[in-house]
Amino acid sequence: MRTIGLIGGMSWESSAHYYRILNERVRARLGGTHSARCLMLSVDFAEVEAAQHRGDWPALAEMMAEAARGLERGGADFVVLCTNTMHRVADAIEAAVEIPLLHIADPTSAAVLAAGYKRVGLIGTAFTMEQAFYRERLEAQGLAVLVPGAADRAVVHDVIYRELVVGVVSDASRAAYRGVIARLVAEGAEAVVLGCTEIMLLVGAGDSAVPLFDTTELHARAAVELALG
Repeated sequence: MRTIGLIGGMSWESSAHYYRILNERVRARLGGTHSARCLMLSVDFAEVEAAQHRGDWPALAEMMAEAARGLERGGADFVVLCTNTMHRVADAIEAAVEIPLLHIADPTSAAVLAAGYKRVGLIGTAFTMEQAFYRERLEAQGLAVLVPGAADRAVVHDVIYRELVVGVVSDASRAAYRGVIARLVAEGAEAVVLGCTEIMLLVGAGDSAVPLFDTTELHARAAVELALG
């Protein structure tokens, strides 16, 4: 079994789910008392959030690159960045280490396409919805990507940073997300990508008229497949 190197803490609420999914999947694949061989370097999300909102992506790139180097030194065979937004600096991570990065958008697009969908809605942080780095990665695989309107993007972003990253899950926010998803469906989305690793804490299949693709689950499952070869 290869050693999975996880860059976590963004937020630890979702990183904990990565750890659970990895171990559940390895046990399901191998049986008995098997569990995932992994390392996690968990950063301080307060530092990450502050840099994100002041637009200091070079500092974030170096922070993520140093985390990846630490995992490589610790014996990781590949890197899993446990967040969607920070894939904004994926190139810096890949340049910093010899081991590969398992990009979160790749297993996501593969799952969407395998299910027969081509036109997806994307919800996540404002950075993920509004900047090109994530949308273009999905589009390069053949998907058409819709993002919510400005007011809906603000709601989705605020719930992530004010509630989900600190473990707050509210019925009011779930209702608001249902509305955002419904409007994406009305605009033609055949499925919706949950493009933030905390969103799975808030909504599930019952909150949408179309399939939801949870990037946390898909990324972690892909990591197990790579680790087990």
